[in-house]
Amino acid sequence: PQGAGKAICDAAKAYWNTKLFTYVSSAGMYQPTPDTTFPMAETTPIKESAGQALFDNYAVELGLPLVSIRPQYIYGPKANKYDYIDWYFDRLVRNLPLLIPGDGTQKVSLTNSEDVASLLASVLNDEDAAIQQRYFNCGTDDLVSYDEVGLLCADAAGIDRANVKVEHYDADAYGKGKFPFRPSNFYVAPDMAK
Repeated sequence: PQGAGKAICDAAKAYWNTKLFTYVSSAGMYQPTPDTTFPMAETTPIKESAGQALFDNYAVELGLPLVSIRPQYIYGPKANKYDYIDWYFDRLVRNLPLLIPGDGTQKVSLTNSEDVASLLASVLNDEDAAIQQRYFNCGTDDLVSYDEVGLLCADAAGIDRANVKVEHYDADAYGKGKFPFRPSNFYVAPDMAK
């Protein structure tokens, strides 16, 4: 890594007598192929050039006791990235159609920020086991489709589901556009975190 990520790893190694080095990474680094079996396990190939992968690899090279948490599409209190869900709310409150690639049945796992915090704290229960496992997906077994995300957001905004306009399009022909998720299924297996 570069910049602050490298500096933190270097300081943890040189000065902090680090016994457990926990990092919130991202499941977004996974590179599913057409042959990928869902849900994706921690062994799913990753994009090696992703910043999170570079950080993980550097920490391991330094010999830090790394535990890397890979959440997927975080929402809720203290979440720092809202653009996934906000895309739905923005269009719904302005009475615009939800432009969803494919047929809208693609499955996704949304992760509550409180579940991420709980997983971060849980590694303290058995630090050695957590360090040995090293990588943990943070997600849920409760999957929703892209169309269902729209309906759930409508419910939260007090918009009658009958007034929700959904238009599906061919992502192969038109690309992802401004749609916040990948145009295919994308969800992780949280089994190692259970």
